[in-house]
Amino acid sequence: MSRSEVFLRCRDVTRRWGGLVAVDRVSLELERGSVHAVIGTNGAGKSTLINMLAGELRPSSGRVELLGQDVTAWSQPRRASAGVGRSYQRNTIYPSFTVFENCRLAAQARTQKPWAWWSDAQRCEASSAAARAAAKRAGLDGLLDRYAGLLSHGHKRQLEIAMCLATQPQVLLLDEPLAGMGAEEVERMLLLLGELKTDHAILLVEHDMDAVFRIANRITVMVNGAVIASDAPEAVRANPDVQSAYLG
Repeated sequence: MSRSEVFLRCRDVTRRWGGLVAVDRVSLELERGSVHAVIGTNGAGKSTLINMLAGELRPSSGRVELLGQDVTAWSQPRRASAGVGRSYQRNTIYPSFTVFENCRLAAQARTQKPWAWWSDAQRCEASSAAARAAAKRAGLDGLLDRYAGLLSHGHKRQLEIAMCLATQPQVLLLDEPLAGMGAEEVERMLLLLGELKTDHAILLVEHDMDAVFRIANRITVMVNGAVIASDAPEAVRANPDVQSAYLG
């Protein structure tokens, strides 16, 4: 596969609730080796867009493709099994479980064995290996036995990404992974994203503009559900419509 291969693509996706158009004919492509940031004010439609790409919400119209295949009608679990991972604005970890147990539970979703209902899931070598590999990739291999609820905020966000990685995704949909982080935690997360983009396609929704312009290869700007600009970071920064609507 070439570095520029498109892993996930949406074409003119729209979501309506009655007369309200939350996302209006948005098209974008996520390529391996690239971080594609989506920015916009609250209510711009960013999270609704992610929900449609992840399969948690059906578009009112338009098309979503994963590795060239039409997956518009696929459910979220089916897309996850096919290689789409996502994180949420709020932590979705299991605080009373260890880092390892959180990652192993995520890995089990990828390696389900319903026919072996009598076996001990904790002894599944495949899910345990995937959990350790994901934790190490996310920089948490030294915290495997730490209870998730006792982690710092930054490490909790890293754990969410580790749980995504445990499902062996090709696409990562990250909804505000830097929210609430201090400067040191932001640096750690940006380093991680820079490493992950080598073999993943990443969609990043984020409000930290300094971080976005540092890490993104392409930026799409949404206002009132529609795209007003989609280009390289410097072109977006210089766009007068973006400056007026969002950057100030």
